[in-house]
Amino acid sequence: MKLDSSSGKPLHIQAEEVLRKLIESEEYKNGKLLPNEIKLSEQLSISRNTLRQAINKLVFEGLLDRKKGYGTKVAKKGITGGVKNWLSFSQEMKMLGIEVKNFELHVSLKKPNEEICSFFNISPDKGTRCIVLERVRGNKEYPFVSFISYFNPIIPLTGDEDFTQPLYGVLESKYNIIVKTSKEEITARLAGEIVADKLEIKPSDPILIRKRFVYDINGLPVEYNIGYYRADSFTYTIDAER
Repeated sequence: MKLDSSSGKPLHIQAEEVLRKLIESEEYKNGKLLPNEIKLSEQLSISRNTLRQAINKLVFEGLLDRKKGYGTKVAKKGITGGVKNWLSFSQEMKMLGIEVKNFELHVSLKKPNEEICSFFNISPDKGTRCIVLERVRGNKEYPFVSFISYFNPIIPLTGDEDFTQPLYGVLESKYNIIVKTSKEEITARLAGEIVADKLEIKPSDPILIRKRFVYDINGLPVEYNIGYYRADSFTYTIDAER
């Protein structure tokens, strides 16, 4: 349970590795609650914020379940599909030979909700605001996706960046943020008035919602992204090997 403060590896990554070992142990697999944050942070000799960063990542990976007032335990395993190598939207469109057009592009400062605060490991009570990038994108003929991206407030984005350029290229060239990992969730619903207006469809038309939780090479949460796709223009495929 001891971490090496002299190591070049960040403490939250070391804490994450310890938690992964606990997750695999029989007693925690069988439903035992993990030690509470105060006790566990003392055992690891790290701050609660550092520990929470490690826990948050494992919660978003679906490995831990955390309930307020109850505690944290190993999540029951289900059947999960995923992709080994993920691409940015610009890369996906380039591979398909589609020239992307921006129909709308807005940058603002907004207070994140509780889920986004948890992902970025920030307190909702401090009034922290995130840079938010909202884009409606498509091909030359019509828009087919509306994106909303919240960025970790520790990244020194100003809002004056050239967001007409590929997003992850901007983060790498200006702030040395190299994204590596993306966890995704896909759901479906009817468009509703707001999304339908942006995508030029009927409110009763189906859409696919694609959430992305993006981390950099050091495990830092970088972007919380929601994409609303026209169902007639988006197919999600998974290649799996046994």
